[in-house]
Amino acid sequence: MLRYRNHMEGLGNKTSTSPTFLLTGIPGLESAHAWISIPFCSLYGFAILGNSMILFVIITQQSLHEPMYYFLSMLSAMDLGLTVSTMSTTLAILWFDARKISLDSCIIQMFFLHGFTVMESGVLVAMAFDRYVAICNPLRYTTILTNSRIIQLSLIMTIRTVVLIVTILVLLKRLSFCKANVLSHSYCYHPDVIKLACSNTRPNSIFGLIVLTLTTGIDTPSIVVSYILIIRSVLSIASPEERHKTFSTCVSHIGAVAIFYIPFISLSLVHRYGHSAPKVLHSMMANIYLILPPVLNPIIYSVKTKQIRKAILSLLTNK
Repeated sequence: MLRYRNHMEGLGNKTSTSPTFLLTGIPGLESAHAWISIPFCSLYGFAILGNSMILFVIITQQSLHEPMYYFLSMLSAMDLGLTVSTMSTTLAILWFDARKISLDSCIIQMFFLHGFTVMESGVLVAMAFDRYVAICNPLRYTTILTNSRIIQLSLIMTIRTVVLIVTILVLLKRLSFCKANVLSHSYCYHPDVIKLACSNTRPNSIFGLIVLTLTTGIDTPSIVVSYILIIRSVLSIASPEERHKTFSTCVSHIGAVAIFYIPFISLSLVHRYGHSAPKVLHSMMANIYLILPPVLNPIIYSVKTKQIRKAILSLLTNK
């Protein structure tokens, strides 16, 4: 503990464009990190196994080669990316107390972490559009959501992600850091890194707002509008049974949206307004934000989507 404190003091009062940061595990529970790593490993393992299985059955089952399942495979790929991009640093802290990370390594991790997050948000919008077309305009479903259009949507999401994330990280790279560079989480999170800079961060803040507007500011209203139109269409159906059957096709997507946006918004609010909140709250929110969607999405889609459930059971039975 004394060595850790001395190292923190050594980092303080330095100005550097290429500093070393100290990641944080679970504050106050450092002595129990080895035990805490057990549930973390279990969750990471389940996230990787669950999403890999969904990807595998969609790729191998010809009956699942439809727009809805293409988008689901993208969602699973994004969840795998989120899991892998943070698993290494989190487990390194819990197992080996390896807290040091350079700015360049931090930037690489942030590229993948924030990139997969923005991509997942875009995929959720595409899935909402898929449900809107399937329910509100079913006769034109196959002509609207063609393979070429799905590829175009994927390219738009990828270009948006790369341009925005690379720009914000280039702006971060130019900053100098002169505080004790201790991060609040077990991975590099852009708002967490930016507050440690001692040079002018106004351009970063302005462009950060632009990024937020062009991602969450567009994606969230798009999903809401899609569901307003879906609900209006469902309510026009005379039979209660048909209403229930039609709306039940959206339950999995609504669950995926909830488990993605609720932790995301909560973590953003804690970073912006929770300065006096206990450090352990910051740490727990950060871990929930990244672990919850990759773990729960495979469960939601396996339980609520009959075709996925049948394909997985068939795979397990054959094995």
